[in-house]
Amino acid sequence: MSTSRSTPFPVSVRPRSGRRFAAVLALAATGLLPQAQAGEVYANVGLPGIGLGYAHPIDSRFTVRADFMTLGSRSKSTTEEGIRYDGRYKLQRLAVLGDWFPFGGSFRLTGGLSSNQYKVTLDATGENGSLTIGDRTYTTTAADGLKVEVKFPSVTPYLGIGWGHQSASGWRFGADIGALVGRAKVNATVRGALASEPDIQANLDKELAELRDGVGKVRAIPQLSVAIGYSF
Repeated sequence: MSTSRSTPFPVSVRPRSGRRFAAVLALAATGLLPQAQAGEVYANVGLPGIGLGYAHPIDSRFTVRADFMTLGSRSKSTTEEGIRYDGRYKLQRLAVLGDWFPFGGSFRLTGGLSSNQYKVTLDATGENGSLTIGDRTYTTTAADGLKVEVKFPSVTPYLGIGWGHQSASGWRFGADIGALVGRAKVNATVRGALASEPDIQANLDKELAELRDGVGKVRAIPQLSVAIGYSF
């Protein structure tokens, strides 16, 4: 028996995302994207991680781009509301973007959509003999536990500003300041004998409410990155 709740709230690179990115590059290579300007292949680093991208200027004022960024898979222990969790993080995204250069220089406004895998899984075991959930401390065994999942939406809009990726040739430099806009979701389940406790639902709801006052209020994931590329 398990108890679950959710509200309106990320690595290994998965093949599916890689295939999507490869498809975008293939479209450009085969001429299906507009060919008025030379395309740019670039690498970027910052938040959210490292990545690769392709930019294709339509004219001096507009560029379309696709890029993939990832932080990989990571594990880390953390303490939330007095409970020690073993955490696992998966952080990556694939974005399709449009850049507008309103003044004709390198400064741009950027908007687009992003396909995301931003998920944090926190697991607390009862192997130390007790777990405090809500207002009660439960006597536990190693078979008992509490699992919390914090997940960002799988598709979100991206809004930001930046510099670079305009129509030009040779080596290019760029930067992005923006955010993926969406609300975090928080879910929790208990396992073992904890699931049979008569007051577990009420205390789990209190625990979730406290978590939602923290990570559950996240409504955007920032991007701060720099890029270097070459335009053919």
